[in-house]
Amino acid sequence: MPLLTLPNTSSLALSVRAKALVFEDPRSQAILDRIRQLSPSDATLLVTGETGTGKEIVARHIHTLSHRRGRPFVAVNCGAWSESLVESELFGHEKGAFTGATTSKAGWFEAAEGGTLFLDEIGDLSLPLQVKLLRVLQEREVVRLGSRQPIAIDVRLIAATNVNLEEAVIARKFREDLFYRLNVATLALPPLRERPGDILPLARYFLELYAHRLGSGPAVLTAEATARLLGHPWPGNIREIENAMHHALLVCKGQEVTPADLRLTALQPKAGASIPPPEQGATDAVSQVRPTALEGALLALFEQNLPNLHEQIEETIIRTAYRYCDRNQLQTARLLGISRNIVRARLAQFGELARYRASRGGTAAAAFGRGEASSAPRAPGTT
Repeated sequence: MPLLTLPNTSSLALSVRAKALVFEDPRSQAILDRIRQLSPSDATLLVTGETGTGKEIVARHIHTLSHRRGRPFVAVNCGAWSESLVESELFGHEKGAFTGATTSKAGWFEAAEGGTLFLDEIGDLSLPLQVKLLRVLQEREVVRLGSRQPIAIDVRLIAATNVNLEEAVIARKFREDLFYRLNVATLALPPLRERPGDILPLARYFLELYAHRLGSGPAVLTAEATARLLGHPWPGNIREIENAMHHALLVCKGQEVTPADLRLTALQPKAGASIPPPEQGATDAVSQVRPTALEGALLALFEQNLPNLHEQIEETIIRTAYRYCDRNQLQTARLLGISRNIVRARLAQFGELARYRASRGGTAAAAFGRGEASSAPRAPGTT
């Protein structure tokens, strides 16, 4: 059975990425053939697919099969950095470029010199940063913050997203010229529910993995549990099946997993909702609307001339939405119309995740089934 995993998976427990890919299903085998076709090239590659379908694993495998295999592979999640930091992280900065820049620092493009740079959740980049990324791809050089000296780069770029970039272009949330620059070669990863031949091999793999980590004997799936797994839609894809197998191994009796041991989410896969383009004249219409309760509250805050007001408002919005959604990160992201990666990064930045875990005794079990980042060890890789 062809199997791909992320390196050092035991240190990746808080990630929501997939940690393993198998290629038993015919659709997966076609993907593996496509990977082998694209690997020898230096062409920019765009990998698309839902969260947890294994985009980073695929990117790493492409790097391993390429002539750049002996050079660095650098993975960056564009949604994990604040707007004020992502430019410095990507392109680097010189000493004194901004407050706190006490030394010069190379960015991720320089760190990946000669190798492959994987930019995950590229659809989360702001429009100004998209312009700068486009220039880097066109000129094959970066300019650090605080410098005027370009630095030539030799990097293959693999970008990934769970957003429909064509719809984002129509909605003016993603630059059309950058889309065409990224869309040289594409690889679409189907969700787990569309490759059912991979479900049971993945389930057995994770059962074996966690049996080894927990020091327990091997467990088997009953026929009823097998049918339940095959009938589930897996909205969380590979990460969800990993968590389900970890939980089942913790609670099963006699090393036999039954349907009662399977804790499967009631969430349904997100429908392919399109991003509506801005309506003509929408700006004029908004300007004519009477101040709402929200606008009145904002005006009252403006009158107080509070420091860091934008950060306070953002924190309040995300924290309130998170609690409204019963601390479910995926539902919070859908409610606010942003990516789950951004929600998770902001919650960690605000200390909300640490406070919640502390209130529940700091156990990993408190995070299961609520969209929290599980503290379960991370199996071999996926995105």
